[in-house]
Amino acid sequence: MAEIATTETPHPAAAQPPSPLRGEGTSVRAAIGRSPLERIEYAIIVSTLLLMVVVTVQPLINLLAISLSDNSKVAGMSGLAIVPSGFSVDVWNVLIHHPSVLRGLLNALLITGGGTLINVGLTTLMAWGLSRPGLPGRRIIYVIVLITIVFEPGMIPEYFFNKHFGLLDSYWSVIMYKAVNAWYLIILVRFFEEIPEDLIEAARIDGANPFQIFYRIVLPLAKPAIATIALFYIVFHWNDFFHPLLYLNDQNKWPLQLVLRQFVVEGDKLSIVGLEDMGKYTNASQINLRAFKAGMILLTIAPILLIYPLILRYFTKGTMTGALKG
Repeated sequence: MAEIATTETPHPAAAQPPSPLRGEGTSVRAAIGRSPLERIEYAIIVSTLLLMVVVTVQPLINLLAISLSDNSKVAGMSGLAIVPSGFSVDVWNVLIHHPSVLRGLLNALLITGGGTLINVGLTTLMAWGLSRPGLPGRRIIYVIVLITIVFEPGMIPEYFFNKHFGLLDSYWSVIMYKAVNAWYLIILVRFFEEIPEDLIEAARIDGANPFQIFYRIVLPLAKPAIATIALFYIVFHWNDFFHPLLYLNDQNKWPLQLVLRQFVVEGDKLSIVGLEDMGKYTNASQINLRAFKAGMILLTIAPILLIYPLILRYFTKGTMTGALKG
């Protein structure tokens, strides 16, 4: 008599994959809920971060409220006010149409954009070269770079250098200033040294030349680091007013930061607003100087606030994500 083969049906619970709560290193308490001590710690962290946000954002909101307030009520506003007292856009009408402001904005964009492109390009190329062990004189060049960190040239040698090469009153005197920052160069060199050599060898075996390796292998992996130093260079060029003040004598070439400094230092409403604008806008002659300065400060820092979130997304990406996948 033939034997009938029977198979035991596994219990439904046995067929299910093990719960993640049973895995090693996973706390059951984390899935169920936090302990009282952890809740207190979480509340302290969140409260601290919220306080930092308030302390950071409140001055900006205060400046915006002052710039949009009625001219006759600006004097009575405190530094903690976040709601405009009345409403007036006279300040922004004058700022948007003021020739010095528009020209300063264009000059600042030119200096910042051109300087950042040159800075990032030269820093990246030099860092990649210094990160290669076979570069002749690599250690000597590295020592020279470190020396420039300790012994920086002073203001007077820099001035005579620009004068000797005919760079005074030229955009190049501020665009080329610190074309390669030694600190940022070291950051990129250390980053490039962490790139697996297997990637470089694989590219060479596939027939890639040095330029193709740098452009198609190295640069995509270095996006987070390059974005970081690019942001540093952007902030440096955008906020710099001292070197344009030294090297640019023509006021038509002044960046926005120098225009802001001129407005704040002079403090003369007639010279700031101008005779034409005094009669062009309603109540322009009644514009409060404090409101005008608040609007000018916001206009100066707004581009950086807009650029930072665009670059921030590169900071959260893994530098080697997918690089070694087969």
